[in-house]
Amino acid sequence: MKTALNELLQIRNRQDDGSVDIIGNDPIYPTNFKVAETAASVLAATGVAVSDIWEMKTGRRQNVSVDTRHAAAAINSHSYLQYREPDGSYQARPDSPLAQMAYDTVKAYPTKDGRWYLPHFGMRHLKAKVLNILDCEMNMDSIAAGVAKWDAEELDTAIAEANTCGGIIRSEAEWLAHPHGQALAAQAVVEIEKIGESDPEPFPEDGPALNGIKVLDLTRILAGPVAARTLAEHGADVLMVAAKGIPQLKKFVIDLSHGKRSCYLDMNVAEEAAHLKELIKVADVFSQGYRPGVLEARGFGPEELAAHRPGLIYTSINCYGSGGPFSDRGGWEQVAQSVTGISHEVGNPPELLPVFVCDYMTGYLGAYGTMLALAKRAVDGGSYHVKVSLCQSAMFLQRQGRVNASKPIVGLSDEEVAPLQLDSDTSYGQIRHLGPVVQFSETISKWSCPSPALGGDTAEWLKAP
Repeated sequence: MKTALNELLQIRNRQDDGSVDIIGNDPIYPTNFKVAETAASVLAATGVAVSDIWEMKTGRRQNVSVDTRHAAAAINSHSYLQYREPDGSYQARPDSPLAQMAYDTVKAYPTKDGRWYLPHFGMRHLKAKVLNILDCEMNMDSIAAGVAKWDAEELDTAIAEANTCGGIIRSEAEWLAHPHGQALAAQAVVEIEKIGESDPEPFPEDGPALNGIKVLDLTRILAGPVAARTLAEHGADVLMVAAKGIPQLKKFVIDLSHGKRSCYLDMNVAEEAAHLKELIKVADVFSQGYRPGVLEARGFGPEELAAHRPGLIYTSINCYGSGGPFSDRGGWEQVAQSVTGISHEVGNPPELLPVFVCDYMTGYLGAYGTMLALAKRAVDGGSYHVKVSLCQSAMFLQRQGRVNASKPIVGLSDEEVAPLQLDSDTSYGQIRHLGPVVQFSETISKWSCPSPALGGDTAEWLKAP
């Protein structure tokens, strides 16, 4: 675990000073990958970043503690979302049959040339494109027949040219030999690039670590919301921004929006785009999960916004990362696992990990990089572009080695998770959900408000008390 943590702390340019304690180890889930230990290191790194800011505010560092079993719960938090039933009990609710079908069909299918390919059907508009390319219906037998008509590389090109999602199943060695794998291997798992000059902006002395920090969250499903939720956990004012009617998945919205507010603004409407630009003028963080090039075409690229608001931290969260031939492609958790070699190693035929570890870790890494950039700005000034990706997170996980998970895996019991859960009264009803899991010696992490109704807030910043 220290190997993973040290790699992350090198990005910070300071090593562990003995104030970090990570308890427990894998296996917790039925996989040989060190998913919980790696997640614990990522969460510990976010704690170190919080401690750095706390030290800047107070002159004191905090001890940071992460239980690996709690980290295992944190990278599966949506599974612990429960609703209060009429009898007073709290119960999880299953996905709709349509959503479950879409999830079940996202798997690897054999191609004509003897390889495997994973097409993704995650959202309605993307699903239609993939089904059209495969000339098939939305069931596994029909999809399998459609994929079997294609050579893997030809299908991958067709999917990419249609601006939808999928990936060839590669081994880790194949990925590291691929031009895009090579490009990512030459970069840090969290990139922090200075993109503009500005005066230093010290943190307010009062309140939690991120008190006074204003965050615009233009992300959805799953990594981006995790990043912004983590910033909210430490006192930031997080305003979610989305166009009305944009596709969302309800359980992720509810579970990943604690501590945030939500408003509707559509960048394709001139007046609303102008209003967003006004919000950016006083924002500290602009976090986005769009496919590369989409926001630049609308005047919301990193360099333009850094000129518009000197000192802005612009955080980009995507599948393939920056640089390399695939950097303009979109993707999802399952695609990242497929192309980097994880699925190839998990099973034969290829299978996926039991949790969305790349999504969650990428979100926490995004929060880590954002806090490091805010700390840089506090001392040196400047605007910064923070870049994280699902593929980089997958490669980071692969670098941590393996464990023997052949013995029976018990996992996390309801009794073990219960002390980690919180009750909240929301517009969706009374819910029970996982709370923050990183422990600090002086402060307690918390969210200031429950998950909001989408579009339920005005598009403005909170007024200072």
